Amino acid sequence: MKILILGAGKMGSFFCDVLSFKHEVAIYDPDPQRLRFTFNAMRFSSLDEVDEFRPQLLINAATVKYTIEAFKMVLPHIPADCIISDIASVKTGLPEFYATCNHPFVSTHPMFGPTFASLSNLSSENAIIISESDHLGKVFFKDLYSELHLNIFEYTFEEHDETIAFSLSIPFASTLVFASVMRHQDAPGTTFKRHMAIARGLMSEDDFLLQEILFNPHTPEQLANIQSQLARLQEIVSNRDAKAMKEYLDQVRENIK
Repeated sequence: MKILILGAGKMGSFFCDVLSFKHEVAIYDPDPQRLRFTFNAMRFSSLDEVDEFRPQLLINAATVKYTIEAFKMVLPHIPADCIISDIASVKTGLPEFYATCNHPFVSTHPMFGPTFASLSNLSSENAIIISESDHLGKVFFKDLYSELHLNIFEYTFEEHDETIAFSLSIPFASTLVFASVMRHQDAPGTTFKRHMAIARGLMSEDDFLLQEILFNPHTPEQLANIQSQLARLQEIVSNRDAKAMKEYLDQVRENIK
């Protein structure tokens, strides 16, 4: 299959590496400097080259802020039957875009990233495929994610957004609160250092990505739940209520089984 990847960032380069040994792959990025370490694939920095390539599948790996803009830029340069796809962690605006783009589409979300995941061993990582997607597109990504040993789930766009609000918004918000009260520690403990490593990894992410995930319409409900649990914990600690603390800890252990 002839596959065009938009964006030579971390995930675009990852997909290029994974796919280039079985498919004819080209990767487009308007900044030629970002293509200098690309191998076993064609490197495009001009849309004229896209015209000549005529891809059968387009994978949009542009930064989430520019996902739809990148689609609009390249659509005039690809065949009408080319399947277009995104791997965005935020699907805001994409259902409406796909409804009017006149291309078969497939939307997926690899639930891992180069910041924390070991890309050489993804067996404990997950991927979501949007159920409204084109059948052939879903088959392609199911096969690809199976080869990567990912755990695959199929959700609607709405179910995806609800899942992301829970699985990303809660840890993102909790980490932001942790980092917001930080001060220098001369002798940090192991738990502190692990939390700090997570915080530094999170803060290395794109600001727009963090904003869009936290602006998910389902996030306020999750933040309210965090606030409720903090208030409960504060009350237990303030009252030095050993019985309530034991019940609280037992419930937490049950939650994370």
